[in-house]
Amino acid sequence: MALQMGRMMHKILTLNNISVAGLERLPRDRYEVASEIQHPDAILLRSFNMHDMAIPPTLKAVGRAGAGVNNIPVEKMSKLGIPVFNAPGANANAVKELVLAAMLLASRNICQAWDYTRGLEGDNLSLNKAVEAGKKRFAGFELPGRTLGVVGLGAIGAHVANAASALGMNVIGYDPTITVQSAWRLSAQVKQAHSVDDLVSQCDFITFHVPLMEATRHMLSGDRIKLMNKGTVVLNFARDGVVDDEAVCAAIESGHLHAYVTDFPTTALMGRKGVVTLPHLGASTAEAEDNCAVMVADQINDFLENGNIRNAVNFPEVSMPRTNGVRLALANANVPNMVGQISTALADAGLNIVDLLNKSRGDVAYTLVDVEGEGEVDESLIERLKTIDGVLSVRLL
Repeated sequence: MALQMGRMMHKILTLNNISVAGLERLPRDRYEVASEIQHPDAILLRSFNMHDMAIPPTLKAVGRAGAGVNNIPVEKMSKLGIPVFNAPGANANAVKELVLAAMLLASRNICQAWDYTRGLEGDNLSLNKAVEAGKKRFAGFELPGRTLGVVGLGAIGAHVANAASALGMNVIGYDPTITVQSAWRLSAQVKQAHSVDDLVSQCDFITFHVPLMEATRHMLSGDRIKLMNKGTVVLNFARDGVVDDEAVCAAIESGHLHAYVTDFPTTALMGRKGVVTLPHLGASTAEAEDNCAVMVADQINDFLENGNIRNAVNFPEVSMPRTNGVRLALANANVPNMVGQISTALADAGLNIVDLLNKSRGDVAYTLVDVEGEGEVDESLIERLKTIDGVLSVRLL
């Protein structure tokens, strides 16, 4: 029996409040969106922890309205043939502005000075005397001419590097996996470091913009801190765990480092000298939330309706214009002869391939194929494709 190709109603489960600007990108005549919904085709979320969640068997995609995906079981999704989308760069300006603010907080001792002033009492005369007597304790330094090291030159890191350069700072960057797109975004004034050790030894400020993984955990360690200049300021608006908090606090206590400003408070940091903790404000602007939601909603829309993949953390980038043919989308293990087996199954069903695109990323491969011919795309064909060893999912679009 031939399958019907009428327009489908897609069900979207939201696990957090998602910006209306993003939800409006999912037309109501084709999408049902709710925080409680059965048999969802896709999930949209921000910080909800999916690791202990039962995965609906109907799920085809996950969209994170933000950059980090530590709250999503990405490896599990990959094995199920489910792409995990995020919104890289959508919050870049918001994080950039906060990093710049953090450099000013640290260089001018603003938080400590504010705490001092808030504790003053008395009439105006006594307040003025206390202000004049105390201000010397909070003398700072200016940013122009200082050197900022940026570890990680993706969308956020590039924004930070360019903004610091525009402020008159010397900027050194390090990113062994920098993309051509990110390199084009960088100011010509940004210099290249050959390693993290090379970078930290030259800086007055150092900021991290890398994901948390085994290779980046405690990237700033006690040993690396020993390579840093006396009086350096450490900034962490990437992820908790990228910086060894205890080692940084010890270096501040000893007078080796000047300050630590982080978006990730821990009990170890509370009340520590020279430490400013913020409540994960990096992407907390209305503009960033809108940008992230719009970006990920558009990606989910394009995937569910056309099979295209943009900005998935676990699948390759795949985009193919639609033809007049019927489209199939297949996720499979990245092993030899998968395309050959798929093509054979289509030929046996009397179908001709009009267009085909196959790409891989790590252990996962993804194929879009448009077909037409005398045969029919029916249940038996879909089932045959699903039985090919290594095929993770098959969709008719």
